[in-house]
Amino acid sequence: MTKPTGIKIVCTNRQAPFHYHLEDSLEAGMVLLGSEVKSLRQGDVQLKDSYVMVRNDEAFLLNCHIGAYKAANQFNHDPTRTRKLLLHRHEISKLYGKAQIKGYTLVPLKIYFKEGKAKIEIALGKSKKKGDKRESIRKKELDREAARSMKRDHRY
Repeated sequence: MTKPTGIKIVCTNRQAPFHYHLEDSLEAGMVLLGSEVKSLRQGDVQLKDSYVMVRNDEAFLLNCHIGAYKAANQFNHDPTRTRKLLLHRHEISKLYGKAQIKGYTLVPLKIYFKEGKAKIEIALGKSKKKGDKRESIRKKELDREAARSMKRDHRY
């Protein structure tokens, strides 16, 4: 049996770039149960309010909702349980040191399968102020308006 190649994105945190200025990002493995992997393959996962916390030189993913696998019956998992992330010690200490600065947090960006293994991309994010969020909305609307006008001009 051969391992699948390539990357299959399962879930992205679309709100992260809106709420945070994203800086360093890195890939981590996840410790999952069998029913969680099957739910991930079905795409039943949500990263909306999740975050990464470092405790005792180990990284953990909190509040990530991986839905219950329908066929698992009594051997199912808790959908919002804390999951351990697989990182090297120097990566954890680097992230933890930067996350201790006021206003910074570790944010999960996306969950995907790479060569058959579940991976998560996490980034160091600095919280945006209300004005920065308004600026993001304004820029997005201007880009959308420019795209509409370009499309309108190319029709004729």
